[in-house]
Amino acid sequence: MSQMATEHQAINLSQGFPNFPVDERLTAILAKLATANVHQYTPMSGLPSLLDKIAVLTQQSYGRAVTPKEEILITAGATEGIFATIQALVKAQEEVIILDPSYDCYEAPILLSNAKPVRVALNIDFTPNWETINAAVNEKTRLIIINNPHNPTGKMWTASDFEQLEKLVHAFPNLLVLSDEVYEYITFEQPHISVHHRPKLWERSISISSFGKSFHITGWKIGYVIAPEDLMREIKKVHQFLVFSVSSIAQHALNEYIDLVDIKTLGQFYQQKRDFFQSLMKDTKLKLLPCEGTYFQVASYAAISEENDIDFTKRLVTEFGVATIPISIFYANGDDHQCIRFCFAKDEETLTRAAERLRQL
Repeated sequence: MSQMATEHQAINLSQGFPNFPVDERLTAILAKLATANVHQYTPMSGLPSLLDKIAVLTQQSYGRAVTPKEEILITAGATEGIFATIQALVKAQEEVIILDPSYDCYEAPILLSNAKPVRVALNIDFTPNWETINAAVNEKTRLIIINNPHNPTGKMWTASDFEQLEKLVHAFPNLLVLSDEVYEYITFEQPHISVHHRPKLWERSISISSFGKSFHITGWKIGYVIAPEDLMREIKKVHQFLVFSVSSIAQHALNEYIDLVDIKTLGQFYQQKRDFFQSLMKDTKLKLLPCEGTYFQVASYAAISEENDIDFTKRLVTEFGVATIPISIFYANGDDHQCIRFCFAKDEETLTRAAERLRQL
């Protein structure tokens, strides 16, 4: 869709990255570090001082104490963290539960492990269907991947969902939880619930976080993994031979920047953008679905067209000059609910121009 947006000079609300400037404090730190002695390898697991600060952030955000050296790993983006975790912990013939619609990078490392991805659809409102999830888990199931807040839908799990997950993990001693929480600080009316809030899950969970998402620096490709020491040892073995260590200057820059920024204000920042975009969209024929977290807004076009969502999004680009993402591509079976995804992590001018075009639908 981004390629089509370029070809047709469309406004790109498809791919999930911001188009506004990075915090000037961060770029100033980066400029200063360019001439400092920070350009050689960091330790394999990450810059020690940054690991310490992630531990503090985890304690402040979730009330969980983790040991920096043994339980935290800096990765080359959240995707590398997901890949290394699955490659380290999933063996041939084992099964991994993926909840659809889902991020497209979950399945590849499962297949590369000669394991079996088991796709389980969420409910029509994108909440977990615990009846179908429980039915899909068996003694071969090694991992269940959860994504909260959820991409592409912006839906968030409730406390009762985590209670169901805890029961499931208790019932299957071999089952681990891979919790993709890259949008953990981009939440709105309801507070984000993390696996870090749930002590019963600590010894069986691996969490994935993203500095790229949190600090609007997706191109830096830097994130981190938190896992109990026995699991982390295995993940580090893959990480070591995959990338060895992550960009040194990026780690040093974040190590300084994290002291300057209040990450708790990030949700407010994006909530203003969500509310602004939603106000612009009131005059369109699109029906906006609830957006509880992330910087994505899902909308139904059922009142406008009977086209499948891929054809509809293509026509949006070619005839109306706005690029979006069809939700069906996030399903293994291409399930089509006539919904599309917008990224509202854009400046107000971009969102305003896009809404003007969408009013013509």
